[in-house]
Amino acid sequence: MNRRNFLKVAGATGALIAVSPSAINGKLHASNGGLYSTYERVQLVDASGAPIKASALKKETNYVFNYPYASTPAILLDLDTPTAQNVSLKSEDGEEYIWKSGVGAKRTIVAYTAICSHQLAHPTPNDSFLQYCQKDKTTMAFKHGGVMVCSSHLSSFDVSKGCKNLSGPAGQPLASVILEVAEDDTIWAVAVLGADKFHEYFKAFKPEFKMFYGGKRKAKELVKESALTVTLSEYTKEIIQY
Repeated sequence: MNRRNFLKVAGATGALIAVSPSAINGKLHASNGGLYSTYERVQLVDASGAPIKASALKKETNYVFNYPYASTPAILLDLDTPTAQNVSLKSEDGEEYIWKSGVGAKRTIVAYTAICSHQLAHPTPNDSFLQYCQKDKTTMAFKHGGVMVCSSHLSSFDVSKGCKNLSGPAGQPLASVILEVAEDDTIWAVAVLGADKFHEYFKAFKPEFKMFYGGKRKAKELVKESALTVTLSEYTKEIIQY
């Protein structure tokens, strides 16, 4: 199995320790460590229930799946070039962590929680202000495309470097969804790395949860076994990007 580990900064020496996502339970949350939470190991599938294959992903296309909760959207991307490796990131509270890299044969596949770290803008079935802007497109949020953009307040994030915040009011990277690509080319979500905004998200959108998920309780249910994965244009009625 092609598993991508993340690196944890440990001890006064700042040594980097590789840790397997599937081998950890609970949350690592310390000034000298990382922000890492394991959840259910979930396979990404299409509308017919067939597994999504890494080799079948379209380049620079926004795919959406909900993980780790029934209502928390994530964006899956297959970039056209390999990602950076061992990127040092920092939460708005000053905690440092290391984003290992993308996954897949060429390190091009990444996934991030699609909840903006500024004011929680996110894709819904009605509209989406947050999505990846292709390299050949222009955006008001940054000097070029090839970045994740939140058009709500024009924050941008570097998808090739752990969704590091580049511009705008967002104070920290988007949290990463840790993926595994199995030997049969299937894709699995296993954990979340980085300072997520789930707690604030669940407090802020109760009417939305009732409308789309039947209430907050169902919205907070953990995704198990499989996660429906569709393109953003299939997920939402209107894509808004400036």
